[in-house]
This record gives sequence, C-alpha cells and structure tokens, in this order.
Amino acid sequence: MSENQFPDQPQQNQDPAQGWGQQPPAGPPPGAPYASPGWQSAPPVDAGQMHQWQGGPLGKVRSNGTCVLLFIVTCGIYGIVYYYMTHDEMKRHSNQGLGGVIALILAIFVGIVNPFLLSNEVGNLRASRGQEPKVSGMTGLWYFPGMFILVGPFIWFFKTNDALNEYWISQGAQPA
Repeated sequence: MSENQFPDQPQQNQDPAQGWGQQPPAGPPPGAPYASPGWQSAPPVDAGQMHQWQGGPLGKVRSNGTCVLLFIVTCGIYGIVYYYMTHDEMKRHSNQGLGGVIALILAIFVGIVNPFLLSNEVGNLRASRGQEPKVSGMTGLWYFPGMFILVGPFIWFFKTNDALNEYWISQGAQPA
C-alpha cells in the first residue's frame, strides 16, 4: 500500500519513527525560515563584501616618453586618445568612474577639466585597493595654471601616468 489509492487525499506517512497513519509535517517547524524542497538558501553575506568588486581586465602600462612623443607628433590628438583609453581601462577594471566615452566628450568640449578628473580617478583607484593615492584632483593644478610655467603639464602627466602605471603593475600588468 505504498501508493495512494485516493489521489485527492494527502498521502500518509509510512515512517515508523513518526508513527503510522499520521500526516507528514506541512512545512518547516514554527519559527524556522521557509525553504522550498530541493532549494537551499544562500549563505549569509557580510555587509562589507556586498559591494566589493573583484576587478576587471587590467589596463596598459604606458611609457612616459612614448606618450609625450606621440602627443607631439600627433599635434595633441594623442592626448584625447590617452584620456579615452585610460578612463575606459579604469572603468572596465574597477566598475567606477567616468568611462572612456564621457572622458572623450569632455576632452573635446571642456578639455581643461580632464587633468583634474584623470588625476582624481587614478587616486581613487589606488585608494580603493588600499594603496597610497599619490595623485588627486589637486594634482591637476600642475596642468592649469601650471601651463603658465611651461613645464607644469609635463609634471602633471609624469605624476599621474606614473601613479597609474604603478597601480597596473601592482595588479599584475607587464611593465612597458
């Protein structure tokens, strides 16, 4: 009599430990969290781990000399390409920041803000991994008004690019 002869009635429990002829329990015991049969609840997650990003693809380590040479040879066009590529790599890696397209639009229409934004994002990227930021939005002051002493933009670029290169190498990228 293992099969239920009356399909419209619930099957009775045949386990001797629970007693013959008694109905099986309808659900979990009172006070226990509900779990569907065959499903397990997810393990508890610490609140600090909920928003922890493991990191996406690494960016490219760029030589300071090569970048300056490309900037000069292309009459400044490489600067726009540099902003796009670095912002895009940081966004893909950390899932934070402007991203390449927005940085490109800003570089074309209000280019003076990009040195401040790039230095700020590089500093935030480093800080998010527990590294010393080394650069911040204030580093952009080497670019403007630093351009009036002519070497200011170079100092800004070397500081920011070096900080970004150090970060990529610390994450496993190959040096240039």
